[in-house]
Amino acid sequence: MTSVQHRTPETVNWGPESAFTRRPLRSVPSRHYVSLALTIAGLGLGAIVAVTLTTFSMSGLHAAGGWWLYSGRLSGMIGAYGLLLMTVLITRLPVLEKSLGQDHLVRWHRLLAPYTYWLLFVHVVTLIVAYAQMQKTGLVAQTINFVLHYPDMLAAFVGFGLLTMAAATSIRQARRRMKYETWWSVHLYTYLGLALVFFHEIRTGVVFIGHPLTTAAWELAWAALGIVVLAVRVGLPLWRNFRWQLKVASVTEVAPKTYAVVVEGRNLRRLAVSGGQFFQWRFMTKGLWTHSHPYSISAMPRPPYMRLTVKSLGDQSSALATLQPGTRVFAEGPYGAFTHHKSETKQIVMIAAGIGITPLRSLLEDLPHGVAVNFIMRANAVEEIAHRDEIREFVAARAGSYTEVIGLPNEVPFDGAVLTTLAPAIASSDVFMCGPDGFMNFVQGVLTALNVPASQIHYERFTF
Repeated sequence: MTSVQHRTPETVNWGPESAFTRRPLRSVPSRHYVSLALTIAGLGLGAIVAVTLTTFSMSGLHAAGGWWLYSGRLSGMIGAYGLLLMTVLITRLPVLEKSLGQDHLVRWHRLLAPYTYWLLFVHVVTLIVAYAQMQKTGLVAQTINFVLHYPDMLAAFVGFGLLTMAAATSIRQARRRMKYETWWSVHLYTYLGLALVFFHEIRTGVVFIGHPLTTAAWELAWAALGIVVLAVRVGLPLWRNFRWQLKVASVTEVAPKTYAVVVEGRNLRRLAVSGGQFFQWRFMTKGLWTHSHPYSISAMPRPPYMRLTVKSLGDQSSALATLQPGTRVFAEGPYGAFTHHKSETKQIVMIAAGIGITPLRSLLEDLPHGVAVNFIMRANAVEEIAHRDEIREFVAARAGSYTEVIGLPNEVPFDGAVLTTLAPAIASSDVFMCGPDGFMNFVQGVLTALNVPASQIHYERFTF
């Protein structure tokens, strides 16, 4: 392979004979924390519904627009609580992120998002209908009246519009047509939408007017969340990067259009990171500094060096090939629960395809002693396999099995028969897999058909 900028520093050896093992252990929270979080969320929902129901009265229900009015109040409060939960899920709280992994938190966020949005939509529509019936006016006239004459209503409509924009761009078909940078920029406006909606409900919501304890509790919940967001997403990364002082050391082509980026920093011996984890990387150069992207480490750190490996698939990843040594780097993390801590057995089967080899390469290096390893690599051609020699060396050092399935998908099968031949004990093993979404969906179906327990199938997705 040819070097794009200059060779990786000669002092770095990424093979097993130089593996750095004396590093801080990464703490893994108990799954009980997840159960506790779900219990708290359920109790919070119950409290929201109970408080809102106290504003109902039988006479009000039977008045003009009464049912519409109370439906609007209830849907609005539950929807606002949904916004709070959605924000918690994407804040990357360490205790939840380490227990579940970012991809699971994002999945829950996406599952909750449609219900939350439609509850807010119902809130807007039902209140317009309710007030139109009470004022004996048309829906359009009442909407205009809201915007022009009701306090904070204009801000509320703007906030709802921003949330609608975020919801529309989150639809799968829309996401596929958007660049990650565009999607990320649009979703930044969601925080403004949350602020506008919050101030609207506090100042005009019947649940809060004349109820100081309810108001204080709601304000405290959002204030606490705001502090946590700033601490976790801004304060902690700034502090860590101040200590790390990361910069690009080298960029090397390790497979066709696949580049190993070595970064150099300080205090990396104190970095508690596990194989399989990733960082949000931001390269402080023109065209790259405004956005961060998730890339896994492709080896355990060799202080003062860390390495990530990226395949040229889009504008941002392609631009990494031209990075100059000395370019400052801002990294947020480590994130991810795709680590050996999830394993339940002493037998590990690793299945990789494409650039999915990256997290498995570092995970392989980080496995505890005494774990049997069976590594299966799927590729169209041998030349496409990044860090092939390193992986073979690590597998050999563990007296494991390394197999390559080479060829186009329509020419070389990769089904249940192939997997059971290459890994006869796969049904009683932990399986770690990584690759393109279509590949992982297919392999997951094969593993299920082979009766591999769901708790022993491990993967992490990085799609936005």
